[in-house]
Amino acid sequence: MKMRRLGSDGPLVSAIGLGCMGMSEFYGERDEGEAVATLKRALDAGVTLFDTADAYGPHSNERLVGRVLRGQGERVFIATKFGLVRDPEDSTKRGVDGSPAYVRSACEASLKRLGVEAIDLYYLHRVDPKTPIEDTVGAMAELVRRGDVRYIGLSEVAAGTLERACAVHPITAVQSEYSLWTRDPENDGVLEACRRLGVGFVPYSPLGRGFLSGQIRSPEDLAPDDFRRASPRFQGDNFARNLKLVDEVKRLAVRRGCSPAQLALAWVLAQGQDIVPIPGTKRRKYLDDNVGALLVELDAEECAQLSEVFASDAAAGARYADVGMGLLRG
Repeated sequence: MKMRRLGSDGPLVSAIGLGCMGMSEFYGERDEGEAVATLKRALDAGVTLFDTADAYGPHSNERLVGRVLRGQGERVFIATKFGLVRDPEDSTKRGVDGSPAYVRSACEASLKRLGVEAIDLYYLHRVDPKTPIEDTVGAMAELVRRGDVRYIGLSEVAAGTLERACAVHPITAVQSEYSLWTRDPENDGVLEACRRLGVGFVPYSPLGRGFLSGQIRSPEDLAPDDFRRASPRFQGDNFARNLKLVDEVKRLAVRRGCSPAQLALAWVLAQGQDIVPIPGTKRRKYLDDNVGALLVELDAEECAQLSEVFASDAAAGARYADVGMGLLRG
């Protein structure tokens, strides 16, 4: 397994991580046996970075990851997140809490669910507009001093907010959506700020929520309870326009002798050694395919060709429905 460093002074982790969210929620039917087998296959493949959050399930994903991975020592580096609060009466509603008191209580709960003495990387899932980032990060820094957390990170954060956070405590990683069809971090200054400040960059949904794999040809391919059915990019004319982009990925992948998913991941990996994508999957066959992307090394011409096809405004539709978009870039 190839390794990359998270940030200028952070830990070495596998060059590709595993996003675990879909094992518990959001992407249709769940198969815990296959999820456990996928986590174990990832270990065998040399994956060390595993990503979860207290909001996934909610809570059940942390329990699953903890049950399978605890006791593995340095073979695993578990990242989890707090701050995105689910409404127990309506699972579609979201709130954000970055208050110092919530930072402490959320961490204690995650430690118990994961069954670990310390969380390797603890992210603020979304920025709380009611709490100054200095206060949230200050409370997270206290968790580091107490030994409950080893490194801290931020998710979907604006460049200016990241700068303010780094003035309080070193930020090891920023997690944001980034892929061929979501290139916002290139355009809003986040990727540049990460590099200037020595912060690692962890793209989630590097396969465009599976769309770039070429496996989804119709909205009807998605389960009735799959959250992507409510995503603007998977609806109506947007779906048809985005499918044409995916067909171009498939064409280039055939010429390259790899799968469309591998080509899309290889492009993300080629954007810098400071980038560690975490494609999510709940099945072994897709995990194997994703890890295989590490064998696909794109040259400058191939990267430029893909970047041209997927210009920053190429994808049709917002990447979240209105509620999700309202939580971004605090």
